[in-house]
Amino acid sequence: MYFIDPRHLDDYSDALLTRSGAVVTVRFAGAADAEALQGYFRDLSQASRYRRLMGAARELPVGQLDVFTHLRDDGRFTVLATMTIDGHERIVGEARYAFDEATSHFEFGLSVANQWQGHGLGMALLSNLQCRAAALGAETLFGDTLPFNDAMLGLARRAGFTFAPTPGDWKQIRLEKRIAIAPQEISCASWRLRAEAMMQISA
Repeated sequence: MYFIDPRHLDDYSDALLTRSGAVVTVRFAGAADAEALQGYFRDLSQASRYRRLMGAARELPVGQLDVFTHLRDDGRFTVLATMTIDGHERIVGEARYAFDEATSHFEFGLSVANQWQGHGLGMALLSNLQCRAAALGAETLFGDTLPFNDAMLGLARRAGFTFAPTPGDWKQIRLEKRIAIAPQEISCASWRLRAEAMMQISA
């Protein structure tokens, strides 16, 4: 069961810090973010887009953009990392994740704007994804990447992931990490605890 109330998506936003102390907000993407998110992908370097989309593309395909910017009841979510720059909200990173209740697996993919790479934003975003995974009740966090994606491989190695060939695709590497965090121990799980309390009251 997902403890996500689409009427109050702001309740699931988190504030992170870059290495220099800049504040980054992580929030769910919505339909109003479509143009800005497409602009974000267009502004990525060709190499960064290739690594994130696993192929040559100048932007997100229209169908994929629609999926990225609409919250559905299928365990798949998109979050945006944003900063206020010159008085305007700017997307500086994004992540797409999917939770499978049947297997307790949490799959993810992420990217960081080129100008913000090397500022600790990738690690902060990955840590936030681990928190969200634990809040959903996931037991395993995993993602697939290309063997020449040195930035992602380095990030995953520092975060304690193990590496193995991606099942069924020898061109990719699977990053995997077991999650052993109780909901009470993670700050971004307060919404899950509230939902569980409400379920007990209504039972």
